[in-house]
Amino acid sequence: MTQRFTFPGTSLRVNRMGYGAMQLAGPHVFGPPKDEDEARAVLQEAVALGIDHIDTSDFYGPHHTNRLIREALFPYAEGLVLVTKIGAWRDESGAWHLRRDADFLRQSVEDNLQRLGLDQMQIVNLRMGGPEDDIETPMRAMRQMQEEGLIGHIGVSTVTEDQLARAREIAPVVCVQNHYNLVHRKDDAMIDALAEDGIAYVPYFPLGGCSPLQSGVLAQVAADLGTSAQKVALAWLLDRSPNILVIPGTSRRTHLRENIDAAKLRFTPSQSKQLYGLAKGQG
Repeated sequence: MTQRFTFPGTSLRVNRMGYGAMQLAGPHVFGPPKDEDEARAVLQEAVALGIDHIDTSDFYGPHHTNRLIREALFPYAEGLVLVTKIGAWRDESGAWHLRRDADFLRQSVEDNLQRLGLDQMQIVNLRMGGPEDDIETPMRAMRQMQEEGLIGHIGVSTVTEDQLARAREIAPVVCVQNHYNLVHRKDDAMIDALAEDGIAYVPYFPLGGCSPLQSGVLAQVAADLGTSAQKVALAWLLDRSPNILVIPGTSRRTHLRENIDAAKLRFTPSQSKQLYGLAKGQG
């Protein structure tokens, strides 16, 4: 299993096991965490253990996750890749709202830069909301910010194959961040096509999100390997395709270490076949 990945057309090379910072915010990704010292310790230990790809957004908290990243890690280690996402905001109640006009996208990038203490975001993902959304107009705004140097490279999130194709006609796309895991597999064809082009696929909800993955087959493979079902699910993603980068999140160092250990798991051909069959209702 290849452990490293280079984003296409860039010099950015990362471990395929990354870290998603969303859970560093408070409950429901809103407000500060209960234990800020532990949150900063998680970030520091992640980097110490070799994590060099951290996914974040200024609308996590909002603002708290980026603040904690800067407090814990600035000045940033050479080679650390910080990836953010724009296209949404939170109101005072914590509700999520999508917005993608050019002025808002620019302000979002500037807010991320300010709170992280950067002059340029290495990668910025454009968050879409559904298959009917116009991706071309916000992608032109992203390209403009890339040309100005505010954005190094562009990714897209929550997109269909058609939206992805339209986005790529406007500017190079280095990564796609969509919902995908062991049982939610509608992007299988997209992943294979992206792999042919060397483009990263970064699944969110790798462990099922609000509905944790549960399966007799998954539990049995985990038992056979003497590990947890969560670690098997993460390892399967890494095994699925060399362009998949995983970014599991946690607010505890113990859980962080368990996630990172998942990269060491190896499956027998029989185990791989059983796990791959889960999306077809086998287990």
